[in-house]
Amino acid sequence: MQKQRTIKQEISLTGVGLHTGKDVTLTFKPAPENFGYAFIRVDLEGHPIIEADANFVVNTQRGTNLEKRGVKIQTSEHVLAALVGMEVDNCMIELNASEPPIMDGSSKFFVEAIEKAGVKEQEAFREEFIVEEVISYIDEETGSEITVIPSDEYQVTTMVDFGTKVLGTQNASLKHIADFKTEIADSRTFSFLHELEMLLENGLIKGGDLNNAIVYVDKELSENTMQKLRQAFKKDKISVKPNGILDNLTLHHPNEAARHKLLDVVGDLALVGMRIRGKVIANKPGHYVNTQFAKKLSKIIKIEKRNKIPKFDINKAPVKDVNQIMAMLPHRPPFLLVDKILELSDTHVVGLKNVTMNEPFFVGHFPGAPVMPGVLIVEAMAQTGGILALSTVPDPENYLTFFMKINNVKFKQQVNPGDTLVFKLDLLMPIRRGIVHMQGNAYANDKLVTEAELMAQIVKTKDIE
Repeated sequence: MQKQRTIKQEISLTGVGLHTGKDVTLTFKPAPENFGYAFIRVDLEGHPIIEADANFVVNTQRGTNLEKRGVKIQTSEHVLAALVGMEVDNCMIELNASEPPIMDGSSKFFVEAIEKAGVKEQEAFREEFIVEEVISYIDEETGSEITVIPSDEYQVTTMVDFGTKVLGTQNASLKHIADFKTEIADSRTFSFLHELEMLLENGLIKGGDLNNAIVYVDKELSENTMQKLRQAFKKDKISVKPNGILDNLTLHHPNEAARHKLLDVVGDLALVGMRIRGKVIANKPGHYVNTQFAKKLSKIIKIEKRNKIPKFDINKAPVKDVNQIMAMLPHRPPFLLVDKILELSDTHVVGLKNVTMNEPFFVGHFPGAPVMPGVLIVEAMAQTGGILALSTVPDPENYLTFFMKINNVKFKQQVNPGDTLVFKLDLLMPIRRGIVHMQGNAYANDKLVTEAELMAQIVKTKDIE
């Protein structure tokens, strides 16, 4: 598990909004753990906050546009892509207008600003959506399709085909998110001449110039069109290069269009609100299909969080058997409530207890309708957590763990004789000064039966005497 990250200090950029043509200042600010990304409109009363959430997407015309309670953010994707690409988990994005500055039409300047501000680790661990099965979204009208498949890390591949001679089929891939800065960040947005003419005629692109958008000339240029372009871009002369793009701009990559589409995918999928561990394959991606897919993933994640039952192989050889457990814990039967440890890492532990009718507590606890006492489920959970805590010291036999606090305990299902209880405990933050803070869950019959937040302290036995 990796720790969450934010920026070390605030940093600002100033530029022009592509669609409004207005000057705008964007400021990246450090944010606390588990904050995620959020835009803050400092030009409006009360400084309203719009979280980077797929459910706030209201339209995808010429960018991914968010709205919450009437407050809007336009073209959010290039900024969000930069944050994901620089592996920043928590950041406040202050704006004094409705859209970020377009800069050069890529994420390059945002990446450079984040790099200049610096990135620092936080205490909490990063949450990831681990893809375990193929998930797809298809836009039947356009034929666009986006799919995510299992992978050991976040990867993205885009395939674009606009059916024009000037811009044929292109592919781009990002195999490691660490390569975003050098491989993807400087890929600029692009437009076809016929789209540009329509936008100019309708006053929908006021901050554009030849330095922040690649313009592919997919039709013959009339003198009337040339004159309009010269006026729009405030240029004395405009011509078409041999590769079919307007002049005053040189491609950074032969497949820059496909790379920019990949940049957009990364930015739009940031709206899922969680890191993705999987390979995204996008065929003819666009903001609409990207954000619809983000909404689908968001919904799946929400359901999984609510009903998530981890899969454990209870028949595999244990990491620690009962004798090894007793070598670490001071508990003994009948108060030893863990039979074996199935998994153990620096940040989590999984333990198991087989509940039988022979348990001594069934003698006096509802003898006519045997139910395992809830407090003993929590105790068994704590003993499992004790294995995690004591595994961090070289001589666990010389230490004890004591409860300091138990919060948010919920008993959801009964545990009866014959059930197999599996306990999973995860560190909520690294162990410091012997303080262990864990989230514990107990499962039986493919259901969550008990959950609790536990805090304990590791104490050396000689300090007790």
